[in-house]
Amino acid sequence: MTEKIAPHPHVRNKYNNRELSWLQFNARVLQEANDKKIPLIERLRFLGIFSNNLDEFFKVRYATIKRIVEAGKMGRNFLGGISAKDLLEEITQTVIDQQAHSLKILSNIQKELQKENIFIINETEVTPEQSKFISEYFVRHVSPAMMTIMIGELEEFPSLRDSAAYLAVTMVMSKEDETFEAKHNYALIEIPRTINRFVVLPQQGEKQYVIILDDLIRHCLHNIFSIFKYDTVSAHMIKITRDAELDIDSDLSRSFIDKISKSVKNRSTGDPVRFVYDKSIDKRTLHFLLHKMGIDKTDSIIPGGRYHNRRDYMDFPRLGRPDLQYEPKEPLPIPGLILQGSLFDKIVAKDYLLHAPYQTFMYVVKFLREAALDPKVKSIKITIYRLAEVSHIASSLINAKKNGKDVTVQIELQARFDEEANIEYAELLQSEDVRLIFGVKGLKVHCKACVVERLENDKLVRYGIISTGNFNESTARLYTDYTLFTADQRICKEINKVFDFFEVNYQVKKYRHLIVSPHYTRNAIYNLIDNEIKNKKAGLPSGIKLKLNSLSDFKMIDKLYEASRAGVKIKMIVRGICCLIPGVKGMSENIEAISIVGKYLEHPRLFIFENAGDTKVYISSADFMGRNLDNRVEITCPIYDADIKQEILENFEIGWRDNVKARVISIKNDNAYLKNSKPPVRSQFMMYDYYLNKLEVN
Repeated sequence: MTEKIAPHPHVRNKYNNRELSWLQFNARVLQEANDKKIPLIERLRFLGIFSNNLDEFFKVRYATIKRIVEAGKMGRNFLGGISAKDLLEEITQTVIDQQAHSLKILSNIQKELQKENIFIINETEVTPEQSKFISEYFVRHVSPAMMTIMIGELEEFPSLRDSAAYLAVTMVMSKEDETFEAKHNYALIEIPRTINRFVVLPQQGEKQYVIILDDLIRHCLHNIFSIFKYDTVSAHMIKITRDAELDIDSDLSRSFIDKISKSVKNRSTGDPVRFVYDKSIDKRTLHFLLHKMGIDKTDSIIPGGRYHNRRDYMDFPRLGRPDLQYEPKEPLPIPGLILQGSLFDKIVAKDYLLHAPYQTFMYVVKFLREAALDPKVKSIKITIYRLAEVSHIASSLINAKKNGKDVTVQIELQARFDEEANIEYAELLQSEDVRLIFGVKGLKVHCKACVVERLENDKLVRYGIISTGNFNESTARLYTDYTLFTADQRICKEINKVFDFFEVNYQVKKYRHLIVSPHYTRNAIYNLIDNEIKNKKAGLPSGIKLKLNSLSDFKMIDKLYEASRAGVKIKMIVRGICCLIPGVKGMSENIEAISIVGKYLEHPRLFIFENAGDTKVYISSADFMGRNLDNRVEITCPIYDADIKQEILENFEIGWRDNVKARVISIKNDNAYLKNSKPPVRSQFMMYDYYLNKLEVN
């Protein structure tokens, strides 16, 4: 049993609120945008990531809290001690402050770009030559894709698309105009999503010019509304974010794919949860919009800058300036494992570990391609959570089916914001007669695993893959993740058991090696922590090292607090949400925590237990969140190979020594950078050098 503890007298609550902790993570992303040591175009991309993160936060987390308020509940226990109503207000104020800070950062970046002869201009700064180019570009590309709605005299206000950017147009009509009764009339222009948000204008000497699509449209307002007589016309940006919760109907006659597809379409009409507007908009126009859209006080109404959907800065044009971007690093091979020969021949002899993006993800693709062609391979089973837009993984599975293999794909149709893409892939795989499994009722399948069965000397031999991240070639270039290749039959047999559970999920399987959610992970981790407490009390070597994306489960936090009070030293690298408060005397003084935000998105989950000197190391798809422990299918895999175990331990130490991109997680919640007198260590750069050195040694 996890012992109960009272909040420390100097701590308001013994947990950080999950939502506010997430906003602190997004503030770390914003810090990257503000870091002058980072190349300028990369800083713009971090601004885009910050904005995109915020959109998803409002669609999911803010919407959840709003539903608690609307249900008339306080939610203090669920929210870590703060009421839902107070939390909504605190979120809104925090986001307003962060948005204001992001606008200052953007302004500073634009000034720095000007020093590099790159100018982002608006419609008032256009030269006659540029005006001609813009007018032609508008007629050819923008106008055919643009949606303009006259809303001034519509009885029913049109439903605005979730997270789409709109220009709210105000026309002050002239006396000669007989089209409208009202002096003020309004229109909405939806910024086309099919056109790049940044239009590169013809270069003038050494100077490069970019105009944002919004301003290009503003420049052409007189063209758009030329049939009306008005004294003035102006356009200000607005954006609405809607609740992204899927409402899946219970119609038994419809397929699961149809249900998810319908639910995703209905998401576009979900309740609004955030309204962002250009703070310079005319008050009359703002009141008109709020009234017509039914925006109320439980929604987050945020005054912003001239531009919204700054997520588009993730795709800011490169402009032929590699000096303003990160130096590209070619993914490295795994020592001793070449892509030209048979992977199966190598893996049967020993386990191998892939650490993307430092090492090439092509090993995963090669593994499946070889399985698709190898006549000895009889079956392939794989879980799919998020695939690349153009997926070599999917094509390899189809290829395997065409070659007569028995192919089973567990595809998660409810992967947040990837539902449409997964539906398309499910339909494609289904059309090729690939056998699909759509998970377990009430559970998301979040584990990343594959097992291949191969007939060798009349004996069935299994080969397995277990990963901390998705089988996705695109994200493998941006996310750090571990993938284990193994022919250890103890592990592979139990991967196969997980697929048996997908087939017959009323039978709970038993495992001796893998730790599988939802049935075993929580208690298994508790037992591992208890073992460290016991070892500490017995004077044996003890300690816990964790690398996580998120830590929000209160019971798990209490267990870690218990270990801390017993004297167990705990080191944590937590990228995102951290509801645990480290370093509080009498509660968590033996816990240290940092967060690393840098060039890549830190994504692996590692659990390391000292175990009286016989260290146990696990890789996992599960964070320490209630959903991962209790409501998803997750796999935590022990590392048995001594060399791989040592590699992971060394990797953790590289991250722990980071004093460039590491922020200290503390009771202050101030995202202070970790500073010390030691030589600078930027862990993501050092990690690449670590693997480069391994190649040179081998």
